[in-house]
Amino acid sequence: MMTTVKLVEQELWQREEKGLIGILPVRDAAEMTSVGSMLSQGSDSGERSSKIQVGTSDAHRHEGKNQQEVFQWHKTGVAARALNLSRGVEKPSGRVTYTVVLEGLCRFNVEELNTRGIYCTAKVSPLEMTKAEMEQVEQDPDFITLSRQFNTTATELISVFEQKHKTSGRIRVLLDTVPPHKLADIFVASFEMSFEEQLSMLDSVDLKVRLSKAIEIVDRHLQSIRVAEKITQKVEGRLSKSQKEYLLRQQMRAIKEELGDNDDDEDDLVALERKMQGARMPSNIWKHAQKEFRRLKKMQPQQPGYNSSRAYLELLADLPWQKASEEQELDIKAAKDCLDSDHYGLIKVKQRIIEYLAVRKLKPDARGPVLCFVGPPGVGKTSLASSIAAALGRKFMRISLGGVKDEADIRGHRRTYIGSMPGRLIDGLKKVGVCNPVMLLDEIDKTGSDVRGDPASALLEVLDPEQNKTFNDHYLNVPFDLSKVVFVATANRAQPIPPPLLDRMEVIELPGYTPEEKLNIAMRHLIPRVLDQHGLSPEFLQIPEDSVKLIIQRYTREAGVRNLERNLAALARAAAVRVAEQELTVPLNQGVEKLASQLLANRLAEGAEMEMEVIPIGVNNPEISNTFRIASPLIVDEGMLEKILGPPRFDDREAADRVATPGVSVGLVWTTFGGEVQFVEATAMVGKGELRLTGQLGDVIKESAQIALTWVRARAADFKLAAAEDLNLLEGRDIHIHFPAGAVPKDGPSAGVTLVTALVSLLGRKSVRADTAMTGEMTLRGLVLPVGGVKDKILAAHRYGIKRVILPERNLKDLVEVPTAVLSSMEIILAKRVEDVLEQAFEGGCPWRQHSKL
Repeated sequence: MMTTVKLVEQELWQREEKGLIGILPVRDAAEMTSVGSMLSQGSDSGERSSKIQVGTSDAHRHEGKNQQEVFQWHKTGVAARALNLSRGVEKPSGRVTYTVVLEGLCRFNVEELNTRGIYCTAKVSPLEMTKAEMEQVEQDPDFITLSRQFNTTATELISVFEQKHKTSGRIRVLLDTVPPHKLADIFVASFEMSFEEQLSMLDSVDLKVRLSKAIEIVDRHLQSIRVAEKITQKVEGRLSKSQKEYLLRQQMRAIKEELGDNDDDEDDLVALERKMQGARMPSNIWKHAQKEFRRLKKMQPQQPGYNSSRAYLELLADLPWQKASEEQELDIKAAKDCLDSDHYGLIKVKQRIIEYLAVRKLKPDARGPVLCFVGPPGVGKTSLASSIAAALGRKFMRISLGGVKDEADIRGHRRTYIGSMPGRLIDGLKKVGVCNPVMLLDEIDKTGSDVRGDPASALLEVLDPEQNKTFNDHYLNVPFDLSKVVFVATANRAQPIPPPLLDRMEVIELPGYTPEEKLNIAMRHLIPRVLDQHGLSPEFLQIPEDSVKLIIQRYTREAGVRNLERNLAALARAAAVRVAEQELTVPLNQGVEKLASQLLANRLAEGAEMEMEVIPIGVNNPEISNTFRIASPLIVDEGMLEKILGPPRFDDREAADRVATPGVSVGLVWTTFGGEVQFVEATAMVGKGELRLTGQLGDVIKESAQIALTWVRARAADFKLAAAEDLNLLEGRDIHIHFPAGAVPKDGPSAGVTLVTALVSLLGRKSVRADTAMTGEMTLRGLVLPVGGVKDKILAAHRYGIKRVILPERNLKDLVEVPTAVLSSMEIILAKRVEDVLEQAFEGGCPWRQHSKL
């Protein structure tokens, strides 16, 4: 309540006997919220009402006439007396402020208002009932009913306050000591309500009307407290008190529930449920997903398992349970053309792929075999798998298994582990988005096993068409159908693959390329690709066929074409440097107009004829798209090869030079990089009859050396390597056998005949033919046993320039796989016994025909 400063100063501050002050509500013409006061003389009622705190901070004094114009006085007021008065001076303004504490006593009515003077005065009449009238009203049944109803409501409100604020029962004393109509004023005064409601309560002189309004206000306040308590109970029942952020969110959610304002469209769980419904899961998996989703909705975001459960449901919703890429109509002729354009050679492999596609065309749901391409690096295994996907019109997905030692990479982790995730297959299917892609299992021979399991064993279920219909990923924990996936595997060697896993795949060997095939691959595929990668074109760099042949013969002797591509890239880099540094280079996009105009002016001034050539610029002219133009292209010749690539790494005379002395033979071995030519060197020296072996050899090849030496010692007299009376070839001497390239591990049962030939050459003192290589294992009795990798070995001999190859007779069937062009340029000699090998390995036959003194 605001009052005038003069009223407070004269009537309250300066006068010792304090009179009564009349409090009147006023309406401000502008704000409609101001309150004025006046001094009332003649009010002698001593009844108490309520305490009111009054502050005087307005030092400006309104004149009476102005006050009447500014303020609209209410006719009903309250008589009050001052309980406490304090004065203060604000610095530095010197403004005087008063704080007055008033106690209301009774209502009064304004009969006459006098605004003259320094403050307002009025003639008033009390509105309180007399004692007789009060007794009469108290006997009214309606008043008694209202009093009881008010007491009930007030008691309930007091109970709520005491329970909420943990207060004692001091408030309940008011119910017993204060009359109901006075109690109504006390209760209502403590509530927040509008100014109009306050005036209405002030005007309620009739006790029954006053109680009715008080009951309505108290009951309304009680209901608001109940709603707040209901919200609080919901929040506290859902969460612990320590999580402030979550508490606020739950309060917001509870408030929205009370208002009926739940926005389901924005709820991410609703979006997740809608996404799950669109995943088209099988019925049994859908039931499992619904159960997990109901569990998720009961969880709170701060709970530990919430995020993992939600990530699991999102995986279920993202997996392509029924979504498949539509296969285009298979055109076998178009597939043949596509394979021929992408891959040169590989006749047998491409034929097998065409057969596979033909079966797919006749029976689309056929359970085809799992093709496993086995061959050295750089022969096109991975690109063949992508060609199959292109021919089928399916999406292609590659999974690298090199170095995988954890079974969980295939089957996934259990969801109980922290950081668990699905296996590579399920994760790949989620990324590719269809259930029928072509899935390449790359480097399947390089999986390992340790304490975390064996990934190769986990692949048994994946690659078995009878089992992969219900593939069970540990993370997914529900069966997933992999039968629609076309699996293709690649490996460098078939030996490391476990036999049960190898049994589930059809092995297709890619042994490598002949020099002629390498030449065609380089001219058709490698050179255009290398030029494009280095920003060049044929007008900058030209590599003739003769230069490519020299690179193949002198710089690369591999089964694949990767080193060939690297050497071609070296030539392209040299050409790029020449183009970038050449002074005659003219940037086409800078200064063309200036150069042309000056040139034309000079030529026309001389009267010379001009010949101009118009070159249309279009998307099909890659030459014009280059930034630079060069005077003449760089043509690679033999001299440039040696300048850029260095001296030749291989020489056709290497074999002849190395077998020029006795005790050296030429063998053929198989490695993960294809076939290789391996020299075996033997020498004798003074010693105690020991056999020494060097060259990082395995146990199998060491045993082959022991067998070869035993066979030679047993046949020494027959071959006239020693006199009949002196059968001990090792008397007083040691024999040392060495396999060059000692840093490369060597093992395997294919060096027996090579070792025998080297020993016979050493002991017979006759050199082996330089154009002859051999392979085969032998027994103690001299039989030549068949070996593997015949095609790779013959191709290696062909790359090395060897003209004659000695093979076991039982390997005749393997010659079908060797290209006809290679067989026609080489002489293949079949041997049944070691004597046949020795007869063909030396010029003029075996040296036992001539007696040699040792």
